[in-house]
Amino acid sequence: MTTSTRGAQAPAVLVLEDGRIFRGRAYGAVGETFGEAVFSTGMTGYQETLTDPSYHRQVVVMTAPHVGNTGVNDEDPESKRIWVSGYVVRDPARTPSNWRSRRTLDEELAGQGVVGISGVDTRALTRHLRERGAMRVGIFSGDAVTDEAAMLARVQEAPEMKGADLSAEVATKEAYVVPAIGTKRFTVAAVDLGIKGMTPHRMAERGIEVHVLPATATLEEIYAVAPDGVFFSNGPGDPSTADHPVALMQGVLERGTPLFGICFGNQILGRALGFGTYKLKYGHRGINQPVQDRSTGKVEVTAHNHGFAVDAPLDKVSDTAYGRAEVSHVCLNDQVVEGLQLLDRPAFSVQYHPEAAAGPHDAAYLFDRFVSLMEGQRA
Repeated sequence: MTTSTRGAQAPAVLVLEDGRIFRGRAYGAVGETFGEAVFSTGMTGYQETLTDPSYHRQVVVMTAPHVGNTGVNDEDPESKRIWVSGYVVRDPARTPSNWRSRRTLDEELAGQGVVGISGVDTRALTRHLRERGAMRVGIFSGDAVTDEAAMLARVQEAPEMKGADLSAEVATKEAYVVPAIGTKRFTVAAVDLGIKGMTPHRMAERGIEVHVLPATATLEEIYAVAPDGVFFSNGPGDPSTADHPVALMQGVLERGTPLFGICFGNQILGRALGFGTYKLKYGHRGINQPVQDRSTGKVEVTAHNHGFAVDAPLDKVSDTAYGRAEVSHVCLNDQVVEGLQLLDRPAFSVQYHPEAAAGPHDAAYLFDRFVSLMEGQRA
């Protein structure tokens, strides 16, 4: 990525790897950037989206037409920086209107060197991605705009998301502790594969002291904190490359420690149990995805950000090296696996985000389910 200072009136061009081109105006930093084009259907929560490490190396298209209304504050980021490679909006707010706002979204993008584009027909772009699938994309603005053939060649040289091993790039390099709020009840070792800040906070609210460990942590380092439970976080990249986290999780399963995984952690559990994973055509991203908890029949509106999924049978209980396993949650839009649970060991996972800082909060009970597993193990 190359960037320069802001230039909201500079011309900008979005080039997809299949040759489709959209023209607009620079938004944020001016320069060029590359990544995988994906769309998010959330109508709010753009600050949490931008700072979600799972969006590393992705260019996010916002389907909501008006973005930036509430500006940017210092309380809502999910990490210490913006992780998206680029940002695409149709109609950016001219002036933010919120008492917590400290600066405009345009200023924040420019300050962190994130190249974006505005004035794009995001409806047409989203329809294109739904029909053709997520693909590589480049955004060019200012002096980076050249002839179309040259820009397309640059896009087609960019790395693909399939086969990308990215979790170690976004994870913490040093372990740190998020203390329990109120009386400490449990200790959890959380393996950071791209963890969002709200996740350990949701556990801390339940009296859990969370030791956040790097993606490169060993089994010995996990058990050095004497955990009552182990958590595997969300994160970017292709789960088929995540051999170390898979081996790590298998070590936890062998010991029978209560285990909870979300998003990338769900895919890691799938692989640890012997299931395959595959790339979705365009993925699930946004805060309005319907998921059914098959144990209760309840349908939840949930927050998603995943381009890969677990390939596990929906219609039967599977025998694995760690006992029986079944699909616990399923997406009602396309029957994609959205959760797994073991029937003979205290382990489960979901593909979506129950911490959901921007909402909805239908799935917050899953943290209580994790607490119940640890209570049962202790008893």
